[in-house]
Amino acid sequence: MPNYAVSRSIAAPPQTIWDLLTDASAYPSWNPSVLGIEGLIAPGEQIVLKSSVNPKRAFKLKVTEFNPPRSMVWADGMPLGLFKGVRTYRLQPEENGNTLFSMEEVFSGLLEPMISKSIPDMTDSFGQFADGLKRAAEGS
Repeated sequence: MPNYAVSRSIAAPPQTIWDLLTDASAYPSWNPSVLGIEGLIAPGEQIVLKSSVNPKRAFKLKVTEFNPPRSMVWADGMPLGLFKGVRTYRLQPEENGNTLFSMEEVFSGLLEPMISKSIPDMTDSFGQFADGLKRAAEGS
């Protein structure tokens, strides 16, 4: 089962990072792996994400958890739990004043073994996401 995860220590407070993560229209300015996001990143809202990993496909995601400025979950899937993708964002203050940003995507469901074979490797795009977020939050 392919799962993807990334983390970075960012020299910025959680609220600064949260503001970047929840501003859909600004994603392409700091995140080279996102071509665009339509919709409002808010509790219960649906967003449409276009990614450089698969630019011909639009991913329809629902914001299923929203705990500012600590965590957020986006989910997508098939009926009856046949396949589900869940992306979790976490922001944890560190003792040195930085914030530990982490992002994880987990796939599950009865059809997961078959569908996962067609999912492109997202390791590089996760790294680009985290690095872009770090640069934007630190103002560099």
